[in-house]
Amino acid sequence: MTLRSHQGGSALIIGIFVITVMFLLAAALINIVEDADTGLTQEVWGTRALAAANSGADAALALLFPLNGAVGVCSANSTWTPPAVVGFHACNVTLSCTAYSVGSVTQYRITSQAVCESGDTRVSRQVEVEARD
Repeated sequence: MTLRSHQGGSALIIGIFVITVMFLLAAALINIVEDADTGLTQEVWGTRALAAANSGADAALALLFPLNGAVGVCSANSTWTPPAVVGFHACNVTLSCTAYSVGSVTQYRITSQAVCESGDTRVSRQVEVEARD
């Protein structure tokens, strides 16, 4: 006759330990994925804001130096409305232009600031461009 040693419950404790460790690993992975998603969202909106700011600076340069050779306009404060395309939606662009003379040369400093926002995410990028006559 063989006697069985009683180990009742040790498998249960090991099982609970394994389940707890797996749960903690899953929770850590969820946090990592969530942080990566937030970072990617910020990066995408930052790229859109930079593109909108660059486009605003280009539009201000086009007003300052028109192709027909007419005298350009340097507005102290103005806004530029981005085109209605997917990349520029929810973005606002503010422009400023400062003219100053150095000797006989007129120089211009154009500042373009774009703010893109969606829900709780708000990203701002600013671009400065200098040009001269």
